[in-house]
Amino acid sequence: MKCSTFNRTVNTKGYVLLKLILIFHACTLTAQYRALPGNVHLSARINHYDFKRFNAVVKQDQAILTETERTKDFTSDSSRWQVRLETKAVAGYPEALDVEMAFRCTEGQAAQASVSAILTFEKWSRENYVLMPGAAYNGNRFDYRRIRYSPKLLDPRDIGPDVPAIISDVPRLAKGDGPSRIQQRTGDMTTPAVGFRDPARKKGFWLLADTGTQLGDSGIDVEENRERSQAFISITAPVVRELYKYRITDSRWPSDDRPHHFRAGDEVRIRFRLHFFDAPELQSLFNYFTHIRKSFITNGSHRIVLPFSSAFPVQEQKFNQLNWVQEYGYYSVGPRNMFLQDWQIGWTGGMISTYPLLWMGGDSTRQNVLRNFDWLFPDGLAPSGLFWDSGEKGNIWYGGDIRKPHTRNWHLIRKSGDGLYYIIKQFMLMKKLGIVPRPEWEEGARGVAEALVKIWRTQGQFGQFVDNPTGEVIVGGSTSGGIIPAALTLAAGYFGKREYLQTAKEAATYYYDHYVARGLTTGGPGDALQNPDSESCYALVESYATLYENTGEEQWLRMGEDVARQFSTWVCSYNYPFPDSSLFGKEGMYSMGAVNANTQNKHGAPGICTHSGVALLKLFRATGSRFYAELLQDIARNMPQYLPHPLKPIEGAQTGWMCERVSTTDWLEGIGEISYLTTWSETALMLTYVEVPGLYVQPQRGFYMVFDNIEARPTDDTPDYLELELSNPTAMEAKVKILAENEEEIRKPLGELALWKCQVAKVPAGAAITVRFKK
Repeated sequence: MKCSTFNRTVNTKGYVLLKLILIFHACTLTAQYRALPGNVHLSARINHYDFKRFNAVVKQDQAILTETERTKDFTSDSSRWQVRLETKAVAGYPEALDVEMAFRCTEGQAAQASVSAILTFEKWSRENYVLMPGAAYNGNRFDYRRIRYSPKLLDPRDIGPDVPAIISDVPRLAKGDGPSRIQQRTGDMTTPAVGFRDPARKKGFWLLADTGTQLGDSGIDVEENRERSQAFISITAPVVRELYKYRITDSRWPSDDRPHHFRAGDEVRIRFRLHFFDAPELQSLFNYFTHIRKSFITNGSHRIVLPFSSAFPVQEQKFNQLNWVQEYGYYSVGPRNMFLQDWQIGWTGGMISTYPLLWMGGDSTRQNVLRNFDWLFPDGLAPSGLFWDSGEKGNIWYGGDIRKPHTRNWHLIRKSGDGLYYIIKQFMLMKKLGIVPRPEWEEGARGVAEALVKIWRTQGQFGQFVDNPTGEVIVGGSTSGGIIPAALTLAAGYFGKREYLQTAKEAATYYYDHYVARGLTTGGPGDALQNPDSESCYALVESYATLYENTGEEQWLRMGEDVARQFSTWVCSYNYPFPDSSLFGKEGMYSMGAVNANTQNKHGAPGICTHSGVALLKLFRATGSRFYAELLQDIARNMPQYLPHPLKPIEGAQTGWMCERVSTTDWLEGIGEISYLTTWSETALMLTYVEVPGLYVQPQRGFYMVFDNIEARPTDDTPDYLELELSNPTAMEAKVKILAENEEEIRKPLGELALWKCQVAKVPAGAAITVRFKK
C-alpha cells in the first residue's frame, strides 16, 4: 500500500497470516499465536500481587487456547476464568491486525490481580531500536546517574567534551547486562504505543493500545530476557507496576498502584492493533508512525475557548505588571523569587519573550523592549562573546547554575542560540516598525555569532554546556544547540557574513549524521542531563527549515522532514481521559497537541519550549504534506485553554499565569494537576500569535487550515473565489490573522515576519462572518 503522509511503500509479505500452536513452558500450558515468519507469539496471563509488598508478584497463570477453540475456561488461584480471543483484519492496513482479548472471572474472586496480553518476540537483539513515543528512544539505553532534580553531572569522569551521553534515572532497557525492563502506564506516552526496528531483518513493528479499560489506565511493559534473545511486550489491566514506579529522576519510587479485586461476573477487554512492515532504515519507524498515530484512538478534537487575540492583552498586562523590572529596564523570566526566575537569555524566556511583545505590544510595551536591549548590551555579554547564561537583581550576571559550585559557569549553549535567533528577528521587526537598531546592539549580536563560529571551528561541536567566560565545551555531545544553525543562518543574511552560513551548514549536517539518523535528540533542557527531549528536536526542525528557505538546497528539506516526523512522537495524538476529580477533569481540558518535554520531566506542555512551531508550516508549504500543517494545528489550537483569563478562569490559578504541565501520568503533581506557576508556555502562546496565522488559505487549491480558536467551513468554491464562513463559539471577540497565498506566493519562502500587516478578520463572540478569497 502507499502511505500518503510519507509516500513510502509498505511491504507486508509474510507477516499477517497467523496460526495457532501449543507451547508447553514448565508446568504452564500457554496458547499462543505465531506470526509468520515465526518469531512472534501471543499469549494471555492472570497476575496476582501482594500490595503490602509494593505489588510483588506472587503468582501468574496463563490461558490455554487452540486453533479451533478460541474460548477456554481455566483456573487461576482461587478463581475460574474464561478467556476469549478475537482477531480481525484492519481496513486500509493490509499489514495490520486488530486483537481483542476478553478476560471474564466466572467463579470465585481474585483479590489483588490484573490481566495481561503478552507478545513474545523470538530472535530478539539488543541492537533493536525500541520507541515508546515521548517516553523511550532506543529503549533509553544510555549510561545513567541517580541524581535528584535538577540533575547536573557530578563525577569528573562523566564530564568532558567526548563523554557519551548520560541520562537521569528514568525507565529504561539496560545498556549492559542485568534486568532490562520498562514499566509504563499508558499515559506516559503521547500515543499509547510501542514500536521497534530490527536492523538485522530490516523489519519494523508497532503496537497501538487503548488508554485503558473500565478499570482505568493500562500498563505497557517492555522486557528482555537475560540473553537478550527474547523480548516481551505486555498490556496489563489495570496498570500495576511491580515494586517500583517512576517519580521525577527516580525510577525506584515505591509502587502504589492498586491491583483490582475481581469477582465472579467481572469482565475486562484489552484491545490493541499490531503493525508489521518493512523498515529499510531507522527513519522508517518514525515515518510509519506518522501514518498511524491517530488511527486506533480516534477521539481527537480541539477545545475552542479562547482566541489568540483575546489571550494576548491579558499576557501583555501580566508581563508589564509582574515581569517588567522598572529600575533596570528588563523583562524577567518570572516572579524573580530565584535567579532562574529572574533572567535567562533564552530557553524559557528572556530575549524570546521580547519578540512578540515588540510586535504586538502597545507603545509603552515597545519602549520597554527597547530599554531591555539597552540593558542587555553590552553588560549581558560574557568574556567569551556569548551571552551570560542568567542573572538576577538587574546587575548580577551568572555563567550557569550557581546552586552547585562546579556548574556556576556551565552555560547551556542553546540559550545563546535562542538569544541570537530571536534578537536577529527583532532587528528585522524594528526596521519594519521604523526603529533603527543601535550599533551596540548589532555589535553585541555579531559578537555572539562570532563566538559560536569560533566554538565550532576550534572544537568541532557546540556541546551541551560550555564555560561561559571562555567558550570551552565542558559537557559535550547532545543536540542542545539545535537552534544554532537557524540563528547563524539569519545572522549570515543580516550581517552579510558567509562564514556564518557555512558554519550553520556544517553544524546542521553534523547534527543529522550523529543524532537524527540515530533517532536521538538529547540535552535540550538544562535540567534533565542528556535525556532524549522534544525541545532540541523541534529546534532542529526550525534550523533545517530556515536553511532550506535561505539556500533552496533540497537536502535541508529532506532533513527537516525526517526530524519533524521524529518530533511528532513527542506530541499527544489523542485526548486523554482526565479523572473527573482532577483539576483538568473539572475544567474539561483536552490533551491532544500537548508536547511532552523529555523522558525525565514526563509531562505534556502547552506549546513548544520555546517556539511557535512555524517551521511546520514552512515544511507544509514546501512539500504539500498536510501532516505538518495538522501537527501544527494540534499544537496551536491546544494552547489557549491553559491560560487563565478573566472570562475563562482556571480554579486556583492567577490570571495570565500559564503552567507548563499537562500531566497524563503520575510523575509528580498527579494526573490532571498542575503547579501554579508562570512559565515559558506564556511566551510560546505569544509567539504563536505573531508567527502562525489564525487562518491559512490556498484559494486556488481550495485548501484552508484553522490554527486559532475559531471554526471555519466552506460556503462556496467557484472558479473565481473560495468563500469561507468563520465562526467564533467563544465568549470573546476574535481578531483572526489571515495568510492567503496564490500559487506564485506558495513557491516563495515564507521567511520571517510573514504576518506583518496581514489581513485581519474580526469575528464577534458567538457570531459568524463570511470571507471571500480570490483565486
